[in-house]
Amino acid sequence: MKRSTGWLVIVFLALAFSASGAQAQVDRIVIAAGTDEDHALQTITNEQDASKKLALYEDFVQKFSSNPQAVAYGNWQLAQSYKGSGDFEKSLGYGDKALTGSPRNLDILVSQAGTAMQAKNSLKVIDYSAKGGEVCHGILKQTKPEGMSDEDFARKLTEDKTAVQNNCEFLETSGFNVITAETDPKSRMSEIEKFTAAYPDSKFGDQVSNYAMYTLGPGQLNDQARLVAFGEKMLASDPNSMVALLLLASYYGDSGNSAKAITYAQKAIEVAKPDAPDADKSRKLSAGAAHNTIGWAYLKQEKTTPAIPELKSAAALTKGQDDQQYARALYGLGFAYGKLNKLTEAREVLTEAVKIQGPLQSMSQDLLTKVNGARAKGK
Repeated sequence: MKRSTGWLVIVFLALAFSASGAQAQVDRIVIAAGTDEDHALQTITNEQDASKKLALYEDFVQKFSSNPQAVAYGNWQLAQSYKGSGDFEKSLGYGDKALTGSPRNLDILVSQAGTAMQAKNSLKVIDYSAKGGEVCHGILKQTKPEGMSDEDFARKLTEDKTAVQNNCEFLETSGFNVITAETDPKSRMSEIEKFTAAYPDSKFGDQVSNYAMYTLGPGQLNDQARLVAFGEKMLASDPNSMVALLLLASYYGDSGNSAKAITYAQKAIEVAKPDAPDADKSRKLSAGAAHNTIGWAYLKQEKTTPAIPELKSAAALTKGQDDQQYARALYGLGFAYGKLNKLTEAREVLTEAVKIQGPLQSMSQDLLTKVNGARAKGK
């Protein structure tokens, strides 16, 4: 006998995990061939009239309302139908009903995210993306089944992750795109918080962190407390986060807590390893900024002598790569040399500093004038 094709409908759900970390279960929506639900779906598929097909799906959901799997599947098909006709609001509504019955179904989440993007509903997109992130990262948190070897369990995790990789990448990218397109600082920060919670090890992590710092900083939300809290949170999940280390080093340096600024900056240099053979431009610039922070922290502590080698390192690492960090290092060196009455050295670095356009140019010129005046008096 010929088997019916298309009527053994299996929609795989992502693993559902309890908060206590108990054994994960794989949920599936299964509408088996030969059941009343299967026969009803055959009738719906055979219907060529789109409006009649919609009515039949509505009847299907009502008729089999006691079967959560059938209801979820029927609502999903209604969502797909309305999406195809361009009625995104109805599509999202039915898709959300489907997710009520299948909350960890990545296929439905991807479909909903796509519809929300077409509807330009960024709030919905980030919600679906965040939910997908929870599901995707939960896969690797499964508890090993009793009797399964470590090797087999590792293979299973790899297979499970590979099976959903495309969906997970789509949802992650969709969430990131919402953040980059957001123009309202308050909304952007809310989206960032949802995204970082759902994707703690995102491939977009550094970029999202930069958006967070910009959003919380001056000219946007200007919320220093949240800025520091965000940096501490980043370090809690990744102690070697260069973005967080530099953020906190800079913040504490500017706020007068030189000891903390130095601690974070030294850790940043340790992570950057700027002298390593494989150190790239980014690592060298990060180390340069950290050396600058340490040098200026020493100056604020009236520790002029140890500030000089730090500022020299900063200048060497940023010269020709970051004009503003380079200018900051040169100005700091000019100030330090002047304080130690090393006027020739001060004149040399300040002469270089005044060539660099930016906020420190006029300050460097003023200091250079004072140094030249002092040298003239000393002759």
